[in-house]
Amino acid sequence: LLSLSSYVISLCTKLTTDDRVNVLIVDDSLFERHRSKKVELLSTVYDHVSHKYLKGFQLLTLGWSDGYSFIPCNFSLMVSAKKLLVNLSSEIDKRSSGYKRRIEALVDKPTATLNLVKQTLSQGIVADYLLMDSWFTEAPLIKEVMNEGLDVIGMVKKTSKRFYQYKGKKFPLQTLITHCNVNQKIFSHQEGSLGSIQVKLNNGIPVKIVFIRHRKYKTEWLAILSTNTSLSDEEIIRIYGYRWVPWRLSEII
Repeated sequence: LLSLSSYVISLCTKLTTDDRVNVLIVDDSLFERHRSKKVELLSTVYDHVSHKYLKGFQLLTLGWSDGYSFIPCNFSLMVSAKKLLVNLSSEIDKRSSGYKRRIEALVDKPTATLNLVKQTLSQGIVADYLLMDSWFTEAPLIKEVMNEGLDVIGMVKKTSKRFYQYKGKKFPLQTLITHCNVNQKIFSHQEGSLGSIQVKLNNGIPVKIVFIRHRKYKTEWLAILSTNTSLSDEEIIRIYGYRWVPWRLSEII
């Protein structure tokens, strides 16, 4: 798959200008097996859509996009090691690729994501950013991805357990927005960016966080993080919209 994807991507890049932004996109989806009982490494996994634990696997996928085309590059079936229903077979040869795939399924999601990125880049596939959902946008993974030469743009989870350094103090995301002078009364009227702020993660990485109005729930907001702090708010929003090729972020939020 990687070899084929690398060849197709090389053809696509010849059709675009050198200043075109290319990205890698990582996401996971539920691969449900609700009727299975004896499938190897079957486990219960959490479904973020239904907010329930279901039998099956998480399909972790990595793809490449230039904003108009999307090409799948790499994938891994993930299981919850703590919630296994069927154990690993003892008969499989540990020297085989099948065994390596099974072990790969048991690692944590950040490690698996980093492995997919490394394998993809090793094939000569070139990208500027890694786009990710809020479940992946954590400081340790961001640091590892940047070590591979990629910047990160990702949605930020609203949680009081994660802090950002601003003017020598630590604040949760919900407090940071108050330092952007965002007026709550304009939420239902203003499109695009409501404001942005430059902060540091707990590991010292400088990032820019852009706050945008939630289109469906007009009194709420979302936050997008970028490790490239030189980008404008509009450019960060535009690039993050690559996650929904050929749709744009404005049509999703």
